Amino acid sequence: MATHHVIIGGGPVATNALETIREFDDASQITLICDEPPHSRMVLPYWLCGGGPREHAHTSDDADFQRLNVNARIGVRVNRVDPTANSLELSDGSSLEFDNLLIATGSSPLKLPIPGADLPGVQTLWTLADTENLLKATDGSDQPRVLMIGAGFIGFIMLNAMHKRGWQLAVVERESHVLPRMLDADAASLVERWLGLKGVDVHCNTAVQSITQAGDGAKVVELSDGTKLQADMVIVATGIQPNLDLVQGSGIDMDEGILVNDRMQTNFGHVYAGGDVAQGSVLFSDRPAIQAIQPTAVDHGRVAGANMAGHETHYPGSLSMNILDVCGLQNASFGNWSDPNAKTTTISNAAGNVYRKLLWTGDEITGALFIGEANDLGMLTDVGMVKGIMQTRTPLGSWKGYLTENPFDIRRPYIASKVPQKLVKTTLLGRPAKMRQFQFGGTQPTAHVSAAHGVYVGTKVQG
Repeated sequence: MATHHVIIGGGPVATNALETIREFDDASQITLICDEPPHSRMVLPYWLCGGGPREHAHTSDDADFQRLNVNARIGVRVNRVDPTANSLELSDGSSLEFDNLLIATGSSPLKLPIPGADLPGVQTLWTLADTENLLKATDGSDQPRVLMIGAGFIGFIMLNAMHKRGWQLAVVERESHVLPRMLDADAASLVERWLGLKGVDVHCNTAVQSITQAGDGAKVVELSDGTKLQADMVIVATGIQPNLDLVQGSGIDMDEGILVNDRMQTNFGHVYAGGDVAQGSVLFSDRPAIQAIQPTAVDHGRVAGANMAGHETHYPGSLSMNILDVCGLQNASFGNWSDPNAKTTTISNAAGNVYRKLLWTGDEITGALFIGEANDLGMLTDVGMVKGIMQTRTPLGSWKGYLTENPFDIRRPYIASKVPQKLVKTTLLGRPAKMRQFQFGGTQPTAHVSAAHGVYVGTKVQG
């Protein structure tokens, strides 16, 4: 009898695991269980800002499931996992047996425990339905007033989308500065100044006490410092928590999330976990952690899928990274960017909106922060080169002194330390990565090689 793989979830862990299983095993049975159509949350801001239709967020469809020979049960939830009996209890009253199980249930936004949090027009911005609700509520208004509670990475992705629409925006953050889990105070001060120049009203070091509704339907948001703000819509973005209810009492080991080894296995060898629910290995730390970011989710899905299919693969650990556009100001942080014990190389130019900080453990870069406008950051490859240095754990030796004196010249130590050669030889599954086969509408992407890039493509090593 064919092995039965069951995957719970519809995000990047699940979709990458599906395709990876099929790379190594085309005979097994696969069942996908998800309460929403498989989609990428990272595409929701593009829909929100008008950059594309809802369907562009979808990452699989019926034709794709048929191609992969996957039994997709969309609109169903798993209520309970029994790893000993190899069975699941589903929300429709049925049960399902499995040989291998991948838990990729993601996370959910935290609720706001204050009066008025349940008023109409107060919502999270996390799901397809949330995005649709906001677009419907603001339809017909050129410049709706939107107040966001929480100034973290996820909230600012959506803030950037709303800024592109020209909406009137305000942000409230209880911490002392915006993006507290991505930037230090000095870097954040540049972001706050930039937001002010862009017309975004920022309130830090204060908390929302209550939300009431005025006679005209507007929301009145009262802050702990006595300030009262009015908005047409209030978005709650105060953090997320992993969806772990289905494994409570199952015997699966958990801490902050489901504990996994470097094959993405739990303490039950036939039960795997990945993405926001998985607490696993990370670079520059001996302590397992949850990294609720897209690149980690993709890696987790590919590693779990390979191992479920019998292709033993070990994950070297994920690199903490956040890359964000804040209304035109680009931000990036990597690794242990807040390590108080690290030596630092810092350059800051507030007038030019430039901030760079490298954190050193010995002669190894173990953390980094970057801020800059597109021409100073996004159009350069410095961010990618630092990321490559960190991912390959390359000690820079005497080049550390050079970078301390020349923090804008990443290229020389990057090339001299042979980081490109290391990256070329690095594969997650022991073979070159393949592009996901699913494409919206069944169309395949096309690329035009310009004359400037032709020399590189033409000399690319084949095979």
